[in-house]
Amino acid sequence: MITVRNKLIIFTRYPAPGKTKTRLIPVLGKEGAANLHRLMAQKTIARALSIENSGRFSVEIYYAGGSQQLMQDWLGTEMIYHNQGDGDLGARMAAAFQNCFDSGIDKVAIIGTDCPDLKAEIISKAFDELERSDVVLGPAQDGGYYLIGLRRSLPELFYGINWGTEEVLAQTRAIAKKFDLKIAELPTLTDIDQPEDLLDLDMNILQ
Repeated sequence: MITVRNKLIIFTRYPAPGKTKTRLIPVLGKEGAANLHRLMAQKTIARALSIENSGRFSVEIYYAGGSQQLMQDWLGTEMIYHNQGDGDLGARMAAAFQNCFDSGIDKVAIIGTDCPDLKAEIISKAFDELERSDVVLGPAQDGGYYLIGLRRSLPELFYGINWGTEEVLAQTRAIAKKFDLKIAELPTLTDIDQPEDLLDLDMNILQ
């Protein structure tokens, strides 16, 4: 049996109305915002699993909200689930990376589920770039990132970041440069976080 040495972590949230995509609630309502998150998450996970089946990497879900039973009821029992745990987004991502590298994984990438334009080809390219780079970033139009990939634990990349702001990507780049890390970047894509982002959303992409 071949052991897959690469891991794709998907950070997502259980789609509970009123607790998911809260910044979109004024436009879509609680149910609508939760349903949009559900559709985007399912599409992202389906694309990731299409590559996992090729043996390129294995996929695990790190979730917030809900419970493992609710996640299994939603996405099935075949997936591996982890609770994201406590702390801000940076602390939770740093812990997820550490968990993977401690288990012997060589290359790890984390993605969210808010970027409908994140195609399988871009995810695969992230792992290609990790062959020759320390850090891979997928820039988002809002100043954050939709993907971060590492080939060793680098917790310093996740401390002192103003999460949820337009400074996230720039601050991460600055830390990487401070530590003389080689950075590769993927195409810039749009996250669906704010009401204005809905103008760029083609609902057909979620079908």
